[in-house]
Amino acid sequence: MNTSPDRGTAAPVELIDRLADRLSAAGDLTRPEWRDALHAVPRHLFVPNRAWCVPDGPAEVAGHAIDRDADPRGWWDAAYADAAIITQVADGDGDPATGEGAWTSSLSAPGAVTAFLELLYPLDGHRVLEIGTGTGWTAALLSARLGDEHVTTIEVDPAVAEQAAANLRTAGYKPRLIIGDGADGAPDGAPYDRVHVSCGVTTVPYAWVQQTRPGGVIVLPWMPEWQGGHKVRLAAVGDGRAIGRFHGSASYMMLRAQRSTGLHVPDDPAAAPGAEETVTLLDPRSVVGDSYGADVAIAGMLPDVMGDAHRDGDGWCLLLADTAGTSWARCRHRPGAREHLVHQAGPRRLWDEVADAYLRWVGWGSPPRSRFGLTVDTTGQHIWRDDPGNIVTGS
Repeated sequence: MNTSPDRGTAAPVELIDRLADRLSAAGDLTRPEWRDALHAVPRHLFVPNRAWCVPDGPAEVAGHAIDRDADPRGWWDAAYADAAIITQVADGDGDPATGEGAWTSSLSAPGAVTAFLELLYPLDGHRVLEIGTGTGWTAALLSARLGDEHVTTIEVDPAVAEQAAANLRTAGYKPRLIIGDGADGAPDGAPYDRVHVSCGVTTVPYAWVQQTRPGGVIVLPWMPEWQGGHKVRLAAVGDGRAIGRFHGSASYMMLRAQRSTGLHVPDDPAAAPGAEETVTLLDPRSVVGDSYGADVAIAGMLPDVMGDAHRDGDGWCLLLADTAGTSWARCRHRPGAREHLVHQAGPRRLWDEVADAYLRWVGWGSPPRSRFGLTVDTTGQHIWRDDPGNIVTGS
């Protein structure tokens, strides 16, 4: 592979410095060891010749194709931008450079990677288990920081793992790479001082807690059924529990064993069999607005309820469904109206449940996300407010 920049493009060291400066300004890179790791592991070595680039930031910023042969300058710009690069669609059955199909593997945006690595905070000599190898870039960064012998990384897709191994060899790193289901961890190498998860999970596999040394740390993107994703840092207590708090937003592709079946609401809710029409004074935009804290609270109270918000003509809709597929609801905001229109069907009244959960959060004083935490133990996972003993429940 040609590792030199094309004519008219800055040398990699300059590109890396510019990227690191941008990440530092954004608050995603504060520790010098990770800046050093960015230089030790040039990101372009993990970028395929053709792929789809998705800039980190507002959803309105469109993705675009990158092609090293057709547009080398654009390819280098993407390699050192704070952007995710989609490297696989439809589990390998599509062409990622088209941007079409379900995204199933990627090279994560550098800001997301360094923010999680700083949250992980491994120390010299620590042994790290990474869940979700992807292109191998994060595993290489960990190897640069700790040494190959201290890093184990797991990838479920054999083709992705094969390419990751090739990328790692090109970059000069050789951590232990396993093909398998990341939900199971790697018990033969336990206990680990750190577990770094590079894929979203709705339910934290208890195997990760079991394989973490007492006092060890697990960082992961928690992606509940309720919309939104969150950075979580858990610490293993040593008594079978891991406890921690939320540290901002995160959006990752899901662990394959936990992919959602998707949210399904009839195209014409008013005409759907069994649909009940009511109105509400509560503006549905408030429920999913910039109220970070309500999102965690609702996910804790209603862990099996999915939500999706989008514009609908001159209005705005919140769609709801339960994971069992028994019930659905749609609440449509009507501009200028005193009341907003609700349709719901099934044995549950999902809009009523979500509205009640949201207003409970308001009644607590609208606590921000930083006041919530997550505990994982042998009985499952539990959201709490202020103290691990104060579990958030639906009742």
